[in-house]
Amino acid sequence: MSDVRAWLEGLGLGDFAETFESERIQIDQIAKLTAADLKELGLPMGPRKAILEAAAYLAETRAAPGDTKQSAPARAGERRQITVMFCDLVGSTALSEQLDPEDLRALMQAYQQAAGAVIERLSTAEQN
Repeated sequence: MSDVRAWLEGLGLGDFAETFESERIQIDQIAKLTAADLKELGLPMGPRKAILEAAAYLAETRAAPGDTKQSAPARAGERRQITVMFCDLVGSTALSEQLDPEDLRALMQAYQQAAGAVIERLSTAEQN
């Protein structure tokens, strides 16, 4: 099994191994591929993004020829914007003292599902 095939299979993208092999792409060339190169190879958007991200990591962790480092460098940190939401069910402590544990669990699950559905709907709308 070629290094490129093993690498692609490790990413869950083994379906594209034949394409890489027919184009004679070697493992040390992967980090040099561009989105345009991958598009020319006929890869869909999702696999292109996955390969580019993994190729960047591969470039970071592979030692240069003659490099005597024993371990791969740590992956660089990244800054991400996230949204955090906290919801409090008013009176839940008192409710937990009054309800049977199974009934309380069912009530909490219903609350979480309702809140989750609203979050999912708004999140999807925001992405579009």
